[in-house]
Amino acid sequence: MKKRVPIPLLETRVPGLDTILGGGLPEFSFNLFAGTPGAGKTTLAHQMMFSMATPHRRALYFTVLGEPPMKMLRYQQQFAFFDGEKIGTTIRFVNLATELLKGGLGKVLKTILKEVEAESPGLVFVDSFRSIMLAAKGHAGGESALQHFVQELGMHLSSWEATTFLIGEYDPEDQSNPIFTVADGLIWLTQDTYHGSMVRKLEVKKMRGVATLPGQHTFHISGEGMRTFPRAILQAPEGKKGKPVKAGSLKRISMGVARLDQMLGGGLPQGYSVLVAGPSGSGKTIMATEFLSEGARRGENGVIAAFEKSPGLVLSPALDRMVRSGKVGIVSTRALDLSIDATLYELTEAIHRLKAKRVVIDSLSGFELALAPTYREDFRDSMYRMISVLTGLGVSVLATSELEDRYTDLRFSTYGTAFLTDAIILERYVQLEDELRRCIAVVKVRNSDHSKELREFRIIKGRLVIGDAIKGYEGLLVGRATLEQLRPASARNASKKR
Repeated sequence: MKKRVPIPLLETRVPGLDTILGGGLPEFSFNLFAGTPGAGKTTLAHQMMFSMATPHRRALYFTVLGEPPMKMLRYQQQFAFFDGEKIGTTIRFVNLATELLKGGLGKVLKTILKEVEAESPGLVFVDSFRSIMLAAKGHAGGESALQHFVQELGMHLSSWEATTFLIGEYDPEDQSNPIFTVADGLIWLTQDTYHGSMVRKLEVKKMRGVATLPGQHTFHISGEGMRTFPRAILQAPEGKKGKPVKAGSLKRISMGVARLDQMLGGGLPQGYSVLVAGPSGSGKTIMATEFLSEGARRGENGVIAAFEKSPGLVLSPALDRMVRSGKVGIVSTRALDLSIDATLYELTEAIHRLKAKRVVIDSLSGFELALAPTYREDFRDSMYRMISVLTGLGVSVLATSELEDRYTDLRFSTYGTAFLTDAIILERYVQLEDELRRCIAVVKVRNSDHSKELREFRIIKGRLVIGDAIKGYEGLLVGRATLEQLRPASARNASKKR
């Protein structure tokens, strides 16, 4: 078997992008950054150039009928990646507007090759290549001239061992452009406004010699520059494909409340996801705190994603101590227009950093409201991907879901996502003897026996205290609580037989 020659990869150092690219950009490749106006093409090119350019790998940046270099730099220097000391030393700008206007494509090509031969750069940028295309269309034989220009440029720059980037605005529907065929790499950037919310996405449509992450990936542009969030790909854990889970072989972890562990059949199976559903104030966040506290006591670090406007967990003294000691990390974002990929990326980063074994999502209601409208439409699909990725990492996940205490039906989630979790714990308010009380029940635990009882619980000094099963009443969950002895004897006997 022949030994493969590895292709050296250049790290872009754009957060998340090298992961999407499969490690980086192939050295000496001929690449195209395409997209709509304002999508972030020039910002991406500048961020990569300032991070990749060194005295041994200098950069040439050609501008063609776009923004003049001084105007471009005036805005780019607002970003944290900008390094003025590199301009004129490791980075040089060349304006080709005059060459294109007076000499056409031939003059532009000649000037680029002359500058590259004299400078011997490792990186070459041409912005905007769209201007060259438009100029070619205005002349007879423009299509063939453009194709010749692209082929000559790619051939010469590759032979001179330069990694090249062409930046231009293209219509996503136009896939017949000759540049798409010649380019080794094609990165497409888009920005869409939906219901007043802007969402930016990046897709590597083509990259020769590298296995890239497929699909569209969200990215943000801030004062730090561009940050991409690789889309999580679901993969079956090694060695677990096709192997059924035996109930007796499940390893259990404690929820931090002894009687709740008993109700679950000995604790929550490790690596499971559990949904805690209930109305406001029923104790969901307190249960999440107990879950993380128990993990901290057992040396199992945790992460909480807090999506509420004023996360109650942040005010918890117990959690504050865990955060200060480094046992629990908080991914707390109150920003709107989030994406699933950005959120999942932050979570997985925190999990790897803390080597966490427990994750809390508090709450699904706040999470949905924080998402950009375009992601809310497929919220169920997004939750499936998020929970699958997290449990695939081997962590145990607890998610809270706020429900109205409606007694006309029995629901566990407003999104139809209850089936995605391995276990469900239901909290409700009930009226007993003219008093409003809390009750708890375990609805399901996949591949495991569990208690079917409805138990009363109290919150005492910030802790959950679960009492005995509520006996002698029926109709508690549907709002029609009645004493058993008030029913006809025939009905009571039929109930006992069942």
